[in-house]
Amino acid sequence: MNHSYNHSLSANSPLTKKSVNRCFDGEQHYYSHQSTSTKTPMTFSIYLPDEALAGRLCPAILYLSGLTCNADNVTHKAHFQQKCSELGMILIAPDTSPRSSEGHDVPNDERYFVGQGASYYIDATQAPWVDNFNMQSYIVDELYDLLRSEFPIHSIGITGHSMGGHGALLLGFKFPSKFVSVSALSPVCAASESAWGEAAYTEYFGKDESLWSQADASKTIEKVGQQYSSILVDQGAADNFLAEGQLQTSKLQQACEKAKQPLTLRYQAGHDHSYYFIQSVINDHIEHHWRMAQLS
Repeated sequence: MNHSYNHSLSANSPLTKKSVNRCFDGEQHYYSHQSTSTKTPMTFSIYLPDEALAGRLCPAILYLSGLTCNADNVTHKAHFQQKCSELGMILIAPDTSPRSSEGHDVPNDERYFVGQGASYYIDATQAPWVDNFNMQSYIVDELYDLLRSEFPIHSIGITGHSMGGHGALLLGFKFPSKFVSVSALSPVCAASESAWGEAAYTEYFGKDESLWSQADASKTIEKVGQQYSSILVDQGAADNFLAEGQLQTSKLQQACEKAKQPLTLRYQAGHDHSYYFIQSVINDHIEHHWRMAQLS
């Protein structure tokens, strides 16, 4: 079958195309660009179904990855492309943080839950992080506007896994005018009260715990109230991080009840925190965002 596509970047696009691979009825692209928010180069992957490649407006999902991950993890391991191809949906996966590269010295930490790969999708206020770790601004302002200007996007939903699930819930409820739908997989639900989040927020915000609360998904939901007709959250029942208290899913459920925010929360028997779990439920999340996009 012959295909003819007319999607191309604008003449003055800040994006550099890194790779393209045909995948089902669409293409998997990678791009890089110089970020004004992080003051570093940033990369993202984007799956474009044939409808988007032909210039038709399509609903999109912004997927935020978890600790230690980058744009590759979900792109290579989640197997979302076939469902996105079937439904005509775009899926974008940005990196999880700024990173050191030639000419860019980004601060880091020996702990895997602080520093590069562990941004928590917040804007840091403390040195040495404040210059580069502005991932909230990067996601909801810079990247958001860049995606809308360069690709045929009808609407954007937000989802993510683990730390990225925290980011999806946090940013989705802080900026509901930007996102038509929210879901999360094994999210960190109360970052300001988890060992991971406490370590990270001590670095990024210092001792001002009012800033910690503003960067806590469950506290944000309770504060702002219902923003969506429904949100979907899946949690592996055999997840060791759930057992260790890092995720605190019950606090999300309590916050949604107080906020009168409808929540579909599913504990998946036998599933852990891995991408095997993500593969098992990702299609349901894609369909959730597709349904919400039809109503927008």
